[in-house]
Amino acid sequence: MFSSVVIGFVRVVQHDGCSPIFFPLLLLVLSVLPMLAQQEQVQRKTPRTTITPRVATYLQECEMLFHALPNNRIEELQRIATAIVSHRKQSGMTSLIFICTHNSRRSHLAQIWAKVAADYYGVDGVTTYSGGTEVTAFHPNAIMALRNAGFEISRGDSSSNPIYSIRYSSVTPALQAFSKKYHDAHNPSQDFFAVMTCSDADKACPFVVGALERFSLPYEDPKIYDRTPQQDAQYAERCKQIATEMLYIFSRVR
Repeated sequence: MFSSVVIGFVRVVQHDGCSPIFFPLLLLVLSVLPMLAQQEQVQRKTPRTTITPRVATYLQECEMLFHALPNNRIEELQRIATAIVSHRKQSGMTSLIFICTHNSRRSHLAQIWAKVAADYYGVDGVTTYSGGTEVTAFHPNAIMALRNAGFEISRGDSSSNPIYSIRYSSVTPALQAFSKKYHDAHNPSQDFFAVMTCSDADKACPFVVGALERFSLPYEDPKIYDRTPQQDAQYAERCKQIATEMLYIFSRVR
């Protein structure tokens, strides 16, 4: 609506120039544009599912960061979105495995935010997974960053690699998160998209068996800030960056 009004005004100017109707029309356009822009922004921001208010607010903040995404990053995000759209047309379903070396931080954040983004934009049939080239555990600092973003997270056992239940909706089943290798039985063995979230795994796995396509989307490891004064801020920054980029992908899929 907003863009249609602007285009219509430009066409009138091109056709009539500064005719007697120009200035009254200009005043009319200037008076309605703020209202239309606000209405369009509200429509764009409306959550598509019953996502909890804190997480929904966080997502809305991330949407406002789309304009700051670097062009080279947008190109890769758009490639992922295009692949998802194409595969959904064929099968109606999409599986993504986010892969990092230890499956402890970035790959979990990407898995979780990708699923939330799909639900937020009403993109059905999307299942997300994560895995590593090694098994460790879902790191407490990454879990804290998600809690600060509004997720409700509970630990299922006291093992060294516990299974965490992660909730962001009153109706959507909780996500299960624990460290595993990317080819673990929990993950699909074929017909999935592989998204490499760290440069080490990207180099170590030039070919991912069973993947429909492989994408390189590395993030700086917040691990380098563990036990430093910048720790919490860096985990929060990485969490928001990944959330923003997963949102961008699925905003192009819906």
